[in-house]
Amino acid sequence: MGSNNSDRFETTGEYVASEELMNAVNIAIALQKPLLIKGEPGTGKTMLAQAVAASPGKKLIIWNIKSTTQAQDGLYVYDTVQRLYDSQFGESGVDDIAHYIKLGKLGEAFSSEEQVVLLIDEIDKADLEFPNDLLWELDQMEFYIHETRETVKAKQRPIVIITSNAEKELPDAFLRRCIFHYIEFPEPELMKEIVKSHFDSLEDKLLEEAMRTFYEIRSLRDIRKKPSTSELIDWINALMIGGIPVEEIYKKLPFVGVVLKKDEDLETLKNARKY
Repeated sequence: MGSNNSDRFETTGEYVASEELMNAVNIAIALQKPLLIKGEPGTGKTMLAQAVAASPGKKLIIWNIKSTTQAQDGLYVYDTVQRLYDSQFGESGVDDIAHYIKLGKLGEAFSSEEQVVLLIDEIDKADLEFPNDLLWELDQMEFYIHETRETVKAKQRPIVIITSNAEKELPDAFLRRCIFHYIEFPEPELMKEIVKSHFDSLEDKLLEEAMRTFYEIRSLRDIRKKPSTSELIDWINALMIGGIPVEEIYKKLPFVGVVLKKDEDLETLKNARKY
């Protein structure tokens, strides 16, 4: 089944996306496949899911992945401890196991009466088997609850967006089932649009000078943690709040700790400025 026009994702005043990214989102929606988004931290991967949900007014469900996260956590949890506690205190309904089944984020998305956007955020933080453990559920849009012998099927197939910071390679079998897009770091013209979307009013000269300095810092060869889009936005905000004159931005680098977060990177910048 294809998607109707109301499901199409388009760039908005709040989220500025490249044409390639918009196409990737819309192809994933039309083909009903998960969209895997990679890119360096701070390039707006998580915000993309928020924008895809906000555009047609769909609910956004976020499953934040940690190093300890198991695939089962996203399906359901059987709360045996609560059931044991209730049985000791003579609570009613203890025999109803279904009462102690708590749906995870994937289960919540499947159970929704309306189509939702499900964000599986930073999937590469989990162990290598995690993506493979979700293959059946993401393919078939269902899972089985052993304790109640019940199959939970998606009432409305969710729009699934998966993000990765490319910290580790994902399994081939998982990649085959996804539409893939890498968010390139924005070129200056696109960056201007992105930054302006975050401010009601922004002086052109301040934007130009901040961006010139920012891209020069990013271009330094030995910078270990290159500053991201979100750090440029924070820096411009700090410059505005601090009332910094435009001519001092490049020369004095005020609030540079908003842009660079590592001691060695600050030292690299300092050394580069000597020559």
